[in-house]
Amino acid sequence: MEPTRTHPRQRSAESTGTTGAGTATTDGDPATSAEPDALPELAHAEWMRHSYAFAETSFWAVARQLPTIVREAAGLAWQVSRLDTLAAIGLNVVAGVMITFGLLATSTVLRELFASAPTPDRIRAAAPGLAVAALAVMAKGGLTIAAGWAQARLVPQINYQVELRLFEATTAVELAAFDDAGFAEEMDRARDRGIYEATSIVNHTVDLITGVVGVAATAAAVAVIQPLLLPCLLIAAVPAAITAVRIARREYLALLARLTRRRRMWMLAHLMANRHTAVEVRTYQMRGFLVGEYRRVMRLETAAQLMLVKSQTSSRVTGASLTGLATFAVYAVLGWLLLAGVVPLAAAATALLALQAARTSLNTTIYATNSLYEDALYYRDFLTFVQRAEGRTPAGGGEQVVGFERIDVEEVSLSYPDTEQPAVDKVSLTVRRGEVIALVGENGSGKTTLAKLLANLYQPTSGTIRWDGVDVAALDPASVRSHVAVLSQDWWKFPFTARQNIAVGRHDRPDGDGPTVVQAAEAASAHDLVTGLPHGYDTLLDRSFKDGHDLSGGQWQRLVAARGLYRDGRLLICDEPSAALDARAEHALFQQFRRHPERAVVLITHRLANVRHADRIYVLRDGRLIEEGNHDQLMVAGGLYHELFELQASGYAARD
Repeated sequence: MEPTRTHPRQRSAESTGTTGAGTATTDGDPATSAEPDALPELAHAEWMRHSYAFAETSFWAVARQLPTIVREAAGLAWQVSRLDTLAAIGLNVVAGVMITFGLLATSTVLRELFASAPTPDRIRAAAPGLAVAALAVMAKGGLTIAAGWAQARLVPQINYQVELRLFEATTAVELAAFDDAGFAEEMDRARDRGIYEATSIVNHTVDLITGVVGVAATAAAVAVIQPLLLPCLLIAAVPAAITAVRIARREYLALLARLTRRRRMWMLAHLMANRHTAVEVRTYQMRGFLVGEYRRVMRLETAAQLMLVKSQTSSRVTGASLTGLATFAVYAVLGWLLLAGVVPLAAAATALLALQAARTSLNTTIYATNSLYEDALYYRDFLTFVQRAEGRTPAGGGEQVVGFERIDVEEVSLSYPDTEQPAVDKVSLTVRRGEVIALVGENGSGKTTLAKLLANLYQPTSGTIRWDGVDVAALDPASVRSHVAVLSQDWWKFPFTARQNIAVGRHDRPDGDGPTVVQAAEAASAHDLVTGLPHGYDTLLDRSFKDGHDLSGGQWQRLVAARGLYRDGRLLICDEPSAALDARAEHALFQQFRRHPERAVVLITHRLANVRHADRIYVLRDGRLIEEGNHDQLMVAGGLYHELFELQASGYAARD
């Protein structure tokens, strides 16, 4: 159970997850270790996988990676919008140049004001410089606003492109990819954090450029006014830079140490204020236990926050003291230069103004540098996943499928990743149009996997599936699947209207081609329940929305059955389609699965009374086909089918 997604910066600064208390708990968080019954460590939260590596990386190691990261971010922004990228970067550069002009103009104004002429003459002489300084400030402000506008325009465009690229990849990959644990973990990382870092990496790159330009512009102005003052600027900036880096890293480590508790607090809060857990919390009278656990974690968290406040205050006092000493040293040097007549008073005053401007730009540069490195790590997770997903996307093309008369499964096997036993092991069978076949077996026998192979959702590890004699591998995958409808036991409650929940079975079908939504609902015994909803077929089936409504499990299954019937596939695969249905609804649904000349039906169910009329019954055990025939033949054979059927029938037999 993971926290709801927030912006990555908010997650890093607030509360949502961590790679565990581990090493960080002992550094800057004594509250946890002091607790006699310390809480166990939570497992890794994958979207925080780079956090500790980043925290242990030096600032200069990060700085060495900046050129590569900046190129990557600029390339992403350029791909989205060249005009906005040029505006966001170019206008910030020009705004930085305005700092130079402003400082030079200010120096001119001060020089004239400090001249020995009468005051009116000095003011008149300073007026042109004053106008230039004012214009420079105005220009810088306008350019900064315009650059911010362009930068803000980039954000939604980047989000759109990156998210679209992710979901185009996740919806196109083969189904087998989701059975690969490594692929699933990479997908979670890319979705939960990687896509959000795309905008961060661009924003922080622009901030970095802005900060560097600001520092350079200030230094350039000081060098023009009086080159001897440039070392003074550096002397004052270095302590502030070092202090800012140390404060940022110390705060980051302290936050990491707290995150595991914050994540636990979220989990407990979710249990105590959740509609889905409310029944069990009251049934088992868990209120006292949950509140007690929350109180205990909250006590630890409060102590940790107080420690963090103390640490932050101490760091700020130290930083302020060092900065003050450096500033005092600069003032002392300036005073000595003034007394020695080396630097005029106007130049010294301008240097002080430059010092303040440089400090602000330097802080922006340091923050952007720290943030960029971490952003890049997570954004590269996203790029890696997309590249891997594109490598697992089935190639399009191939022969188009109009329909079929028979499907032949020849010695087909399939093994899932990280499993030794094949889920389907050398199975051969035939499905003919107009027939009903049944797949029977105990749990884990391979029925559902075989059905997915028939539906072309998986490719066999070995063996061949042929549609009218043509290897399915030579057919166009989309064309094959367009002829398949699946009524799965693992259906999903889509947050759409009742009409849309049925129509998504084939959302792009032209009107008049196949059954209507109402006809599909009637065939699945769902029409009456839908018309009984507050807004009929236009009722929104999700209580998360205003005027939303929900259905029972059996009602949902009828709606899902209508979805499958609306698809009107020539191959209808029914995998436990009546597990949640009452007897009347189940009987009505199975009447729809009787022989239809235009389609083949593959039926999977544990209720064997529903398969006795199938044309052929295939019995599987441990992935192998062990029996086949119709109901009468299998009952005479006395094998597994006979055993299972008799066990179920005995439950209905009269007892003396």
